[in-house]
Amino acid sequence: MSFETAYGHLAAADPVLRQLVRTVGRPDPFTWEKRGYPTSSHFAALVLHIVGQQISTAAALAIFGRISASMGGDITPAGLLGLPEGGLRACGLSRIKASYLHDLARRQADGAIDLENMGDVDDATALADLTAVRGVGLWSAEMFLLHQLKRPDIMPAGDHGIRRAIQRAWRLDAVPGIEETRHRALPWAPYRTYAAALLWTSLSALAPFGDGPGGGACRAQERAR
Repeated sequence: MSFETAYGHLAAADPVLRQLVRTVGRPDPFTWEKRGYPTSSHFAALVLHIVGQQISTAAALAIFGRISASMGGDITPAGLLGLPEGGLRACGLSRIKASYLHDLARRQADGAIDLENMGDVDDATALADLTAVRGVGLWSAEMFLLHQLKRPDIMPAGDHGIRRAIQRAWRLDAVPGIEETRHRALPWAPYRTYAAALLWTSLSALAPFGDGPGGGACRAQERAR
């Protein structure tokens, strides 16, 4: 699909989005790999999403790099399962995040989830499979579908940056709630990922879309489970 088609749909569906397109242009929603984030495997990408919850992008990449180095440069389920909790904590992870990564590695190794072949799984099923992993809330699952699987119709309504951008663009008195955000975004389907890119970019003309896990407007609002 072309950017013209996606942003043309959004401009026709909502006059505020039409004005945002005129103001900030047509941002690329799929810049995850272009910003130097690891994409060697879907598994490694989800590890980074978990590592990055509630911390800065720089801190997440530093910890991820130490984990990768401890495994010889390639993060795999077997490598994670072979690294004890103490080893993960020495890389900078909390005890609970270490347990999350071990749970993910076990699920991938046992076949309970197959991240590398999730490309043909529909969005709803993929979100359900991902959120079954300990420590993967809806925000992280949506970010994985958006950044890693490049799904075109994801609206992470729980993201504070998205809701803050809506408040500003629509000149609302308060930041909208999650359900209000989802309802507002219904007419934007099937290109809600592009709307998310537009909203994130609108927060700052200097900030590219997709500040990554824990970064700026896209800071994860995950709740520990």
